[in-house]
Amino acid sequence: MVSLRLFLSEILNMEKNFVEEITWRGMLHDAMPGTEEHLMENMRSAYVGIDPTADSLHIGHLVSVMMLRHFQLCGHKPYALVGGATGMIGDPSGKSAERNLLDEKTLRHNQNAIKEQLSRFLDFDSDNENAAVLVNNYDWMKDFSFLGFIRDVGKHITVNYMMAKDSVKKRLSSEAAEGMSFTEFTYQLVQGYDFLHLFREKNCTLQMGGSDQWGNITTGTELIRRIGDGKGYALTCPLITKADGTKFGKTEGGNVWLDANRTSPYKFYQYWLNTSDEDAEKYIKVFTFLSREEIEEIVSKHKEAPHQRELQKVLAKEVTTMVHSEAEYENALTASQVLFGKSTAEDFRKLDEATFLDVFEGVPQAEVSKEEVENGLDMIGALSAKTGFLNSNGEARRALKENSVSVNKEKVKEDYTITSEDLINGKFVILNKGKKNTYIIRAV
Repeated sequence: MVSLRLFLSEILNMEKNFVEEITWRGMLHDAMPGTEEHLMENMRSAYVGIDPTADSLHIGHLVSVMMLRHFQLCGHKPYALVGGATGMIGDPSGKSAERNLLDEKTLRHNQNAIKEQLSRFLDFDSDNENAAVLVNNYDWMKDFSFLGFIRDVGKHITVNYMMAKDSVKKRLSSEAAEGMSFTEFTYQLVQGYDFLHLFREKNCTLQMGGSDQWGNITTGTELIRRIGDGKGYALTCPLITKADGTKFGKTEGGNVWLDANRTSPYKFYQYWLNTSDEDAEKYIKVFTFLSREEIEEIVSKHKEAPHQRELQKVLAKEVTTMVHSEAEYENALTASQVLFGKSTAEDFRKLDEATFLDVFEGVPQAEVSKEEVENGLDMIGALSAKTGFLNSNGEARRALKENSVSVNKEKVKEDYTITSEDLINGKFVILNKGKKNTYIIRAV
């Protein structure tokens, strides 16, 4: 459900110029001539196509989703098109190999999951004239016969026109590519027909997408011109990059997903918190709904004391709250402070098991039977004999005498005994030697 803050923003922003808004945010790459004027005349409808090859969006999708939300905030009607039919084909844009094709059952499951995520950004449920709509191109493509499609659609676009598209030329000229199947080659016709269908049935006059989609989008405007007896418009946003040249939205573990089961809110928060100053200044315009004045103030404050990372903190808070919730943001913040700040056993106990494991990912662990812990585990055993955290009983005794050992962040002596009361989430104990050496005991 769209937050109260965004609802209030909607009331305030109804008269905003959409093109002007996304331009200052760095979200405009290209637009057909006349697009801005067309949008200023009346409420318009626009759509963005979303790849349904997974049951979750990742942050690479967020730019186009944010564009749809800004479109709605400016008083227009957004359509989110889940590419059920095109998902069965595979888009060659930006790809070097043909992707896997999905069956209808999987596509329907993915569509339902994606709509649930989109509902955090778009108002689907209100009675407003500009309420968002989710559509699936499989619903109108499934009844087309091959002969019907090539007769009614294919004959209006020449092979020369299709071959001239950058997505096709790059794929065919790449030395590493294995060529392009006929199925992929026809992708732009199917996407172009989507635009024609929505133009005819929904009075949708604008298609938006990433800059790599320009060729596919303009095929749609060409079909509208030739057989739709009208005019369609195209608008694209830039592909988001990172200043260091690595791919935006990727980590060592793969994509950064919006689904908390795929990427935990803690890891999601950390991704944004760890962005560079240069990237954070760009991302805060693209991935938040903060006003121009608010952003300028935050950037100015950050530059006065960059070591405090104010810009990254605000960015991480805004995006995590928007995608997950304020409660999940608070949990992620607590988890970050547990790992990097001064924390107590009570702070650790606030973490659920999944977040706890994320926080201490990569920290060495040893398993000890729960029965041993319930009976009382002495510190020498906990540090050495039972875990191997320290190399010997002698080293364990020296560390304890030096007062450098902590259990769940609280200093202990040799006479301390670990019991079930020390278990976090009923199964974990955190050992520290000094500030840098951490070890986890898992009671099983």
